[in-house]
Amino acid sequence: MTHTSSASNSSVQSHRSPRVIVLAILFVIIAAAGLSYVKWWPYYGKALKAITDHTLGSSILGGNVDTSSAPSWILAWDYAVAYFKAVWKAAVLGVLLGSLVQVLLPSGWLLKVLGKANFKSTALAGIASLPAMMCTCCAAPLAVGLRKKNVSVGASLAFWLGNPTINPATLIFMTFVLSWKFTMLRLVFGILLTFGVSYFANRFADKSDIPDEVLAAAAETDTVENGPFLTRWIKSIWSMLLSIVPAYIIFVLILGALRVWLFPAAGIAEGNNLLVIIGFAIAGMLFVIPTAAEIPIIQTFMSFGLGAGPAGALLLTLPAVSLPSLLMIARSYPRRVILFVASSVVVLGILSGIAGMLFL
Repeated sequence: MTHTSSASNSSVQSHRSPRVIVLAILFVIIAAAGLSYVKWWPYYGKALKAITDHTLGSSILGGNVDTSSAPSWILAWDYAVAYFKAVWKAAVLGVLLGSLVQVLLPSGWLLKVLGKANFKSTALAGIASLPAMMCTCCAAPLAVGLRKKNVSVGASLAFWLGNPTINPATLIFMTFVLSWKFTMLRLVFGILLTFGVSYFANRFADKSDIPDEVLAAAAETDTVENGPFLTRWIKSIWSMLLSIVPAYIIFVLILGALRVWLFPAAGIAEGNNLLVIIGFAIAGMLFVIPTAAEIPIIQTFMSFGLGAGPAGALLLTLPAVSLPSLLMIARSYPRRVILFVASSVVVLGILSGIAGMLFL
């Protein structure tokens, strides 16, 4: 009887193996096509602009940092329109890929490669984030999808944080618009955040690791979930839209309204001091921007007198996370993990600002 059962399992595995491979290849093709359209080709044009003009255009916060003295719904609406106009394609792609991760990629393979709470899984996920180059909110659905497939806390965070902070295209833009010194500052602290903070976040998870025997069993039965693909995909994408989109839209509006308080003109004009660095590190962690928007923001602020210290703080904290993106992933991680990541971004932002004040 045992022999019959074993033969049956072997037969099922051999039957499903080609299907697993086909579905995984399909995911790669969809991801590559989407990223080519939304990220890779547009960034080629942006890179040429950065190299020739030494600018990426105007700041999404507006050309004049002192256009209003108080928050308003007009500011909220104007910023939300500008923001969603810049990110909607990447946001749609992020939700699409985040749902497809759950229905196309084999659970066993993901567990084997990214399921352990060790540095290897964290490092592989951080490296895997490099081609995606998404902003923190657009990468959030992918992090949620990975967590639903039981990818470790550290690995899923490394993929999420690596997208905006060690984005190769942004580093190229930064070199030609700001300077290579800003690029090195961002790279050093981006690596610390992506690989270091993500790895240590495993300590704050409810289950820090998956037993080796579970990983071994999963690797041997490397299958996707049963059931019609379309049904599973619709269920996955609907769940994702329902859980993350409302908070995303609402808090983009709120932060758009509050941006004149988060980035006050007085703080910008004061230039370099530790208090401004701390304030801008916190504001940058909360605020939400499209990919690479921190570059024209910093360039504009420095033209108004912002010192290298606060600029160094914004360099890391503006792209790394935001209040909307933290809320988008909140249900997929323990609260103490979210608090650890948010506070780590602020602390590293302050250290980046101090380094900027001393060396830039």
